Amino acid sequence: MSMGERVRALVEKLERGEQKSRQALGQLSPEQWQAIVYAEPHAWTLRDLLAHFVSAEAELLALAQDVARGGTGAPEGFDFDAFNAEEKQRLAGRSNEALLAELAESRRATLAWLRELPEETLDRVGRHPALGDVTLETMILAIYGHQLLHMRDVQRIGASLPAEGDAPRGE
Repeated sequence: MSMGERVRALVEKLERGEQKSRQALGQLSPEQWQAIVYAEPHAWTLRDLLAHFVSAEAELLALAQDVARGGTGAPEGFDFDAFNAEEKQRLAGRSNEALLAELAESRRATLAWLRELPEETLDRVGRHPALGDVTLETMILAIYGHQLLHMRDVQRIGASLPAEGDAPRGE
């Protein structure tokens, strides 16, 4: 089966997004991993954000697969704040390297599934945890957009992070 144009466009976006994230995250120093990206409602470091990427990619893929099979997607009233808090705790003991490898594997799984997806399936509607009822195509675009949104925040604070080997500011 050959890929339709819409599926091909989604694959290309996800590949580009993965490459950008890998580049940005792959060059962080141990100190930079501890930088606070979000202070509210609870402090999230860059390392916490990486763990979030890992759990979100797997969960969003599972929801997309459910919709592709004719399911409803996320359950009504899905509490993504509670999910994120539980996942942050569950992944707390994993090393940055292990999380980066898991993220790459999750994206490979997403891409492999997507490459086999019949194009007409993209029009099925299901529930996304944050967006509500959307097409499967929008759900898949949200996987890309979710990471991109957070990576913009990483880049925003990046200018204030010391480069690896630089002396901390104020010393």
